[in-house]
Amino acid sequence: MIILDAEFTGLDPHKHSLISLGAFEFEKPENQIYLECLPWEGAEIMDDALEVNGFTEERIFSSHKTLELAMIEFDKWSQGVGEHTLAGQNVGHLDLMFLQTSFERYGMSFKFPHRTIDAHTLTYMHLIKRGEKPPMENERTAINSSFVQEYVGIPEEPKPHNALNGAKVAGEAISRLLYGKNLLTEFENFPIPEYLLN
Repeated sequence: MIILDAEFTGLDPHKHSLISLGAFEFEKPENQIYLECLPWEGAEIMDDALEVNGFTEERIFSSHKTLELAMIEFDKWSQGVGEHTLAGQNVGHLDLMFLQTSFERYGMSFKFPHRTIDAHTLTYMHLIKRGEKPPMENERTAINSSFVQEYVGIPEEPKPHNALNGAKVAGEAISRLLYGKNLLTEFENFPIPEYLLN
């Protein structure tokens, strides 16, 4: 399974660009990749997106790697991973769409499945199994990454955001939710809540 997080210049994969990607193999967490790249030529940049991911336009355009080269490197790296199911905080929406659009932009075959695993859904399910009501806001789930991290007993991801750190936080959360076990050494000093051990 590939734990993935990515950063973008906005929310629309047809107008905005992927600018960084972090991933690791769940079964072999030491097998990691982190890539930063230039946006595709003509991609729009939303100030709100940069506020979230901590990038500046100067940083974005200081990369010497094109998006095409980054996708080629990610594709090559992923060939060494046994299972190509993608997992993350909420990977089935933006991350998956941007990754697929980026591959297709350069005529690359997109081999990753559209069925994904995300920490949001696992947290929602775990709360229900415990007989607890998931937090709601505006008649929908209010489970976000901060809630998930607190629920599984790990600190919030440091700011500014980094895609590999995001992948690590999501991977640790998924491990604790699925198995009640620590996955990564950087989180071994954070106790697993008792309700995840049963």
